[in-house]
Amino acid sequence: MARAIGINHVALEVGDVGEALDWYARFLDFELRGRRPAMAWIDLGDQFLALSSERRQGPDDGRHFGLVVDDKEGVRAALADAGVDVPASGGLRFCDPWGNAIEIVDYRDVQFTKTPAILASLAPEGLEKSAEAREELTRKGLAG
Repeated sequence: MARAIGINHVALEVGDVGEALDWYARFLDFELRGRRPAMAWIDLGDQFLALSSERRQGPDDGRHFGLVVDDKEGVRAALADAGVDVPASGGLRFCDPWGNAIEIVDYRDVQFTKTPAILASLAPEGLEKSAEAREELTRKGLAG
């Protein structure tokens, strides 16, 4: 039996790849891994987000994925400034214009960790894990 050890990528259907890249660029700083007329791949260090068009499914605000960022509150402010309905504090979940539900999670607060080289390329200033995340890693024997 194979052991699941991570996620390589998440794929989202959008109406138009160019419009989706422009929309997401209003809230996130990212590098493109590659681009074709109906596909684009956004680098997330050692993982990626795939965008494909045309959208064939309806909106789904129940199913979502958590996108880890280095500044959750910065994303919240940018979304609010753009008129996206987001809560003023706490959890940060929203739907993009194509009905994809996304939860923004701060890297400091999650148990998964990046290698020093990958983290340095994503957040050159460095990010420190919260006490809760360090405690979870220690409990699971993953702290080094």
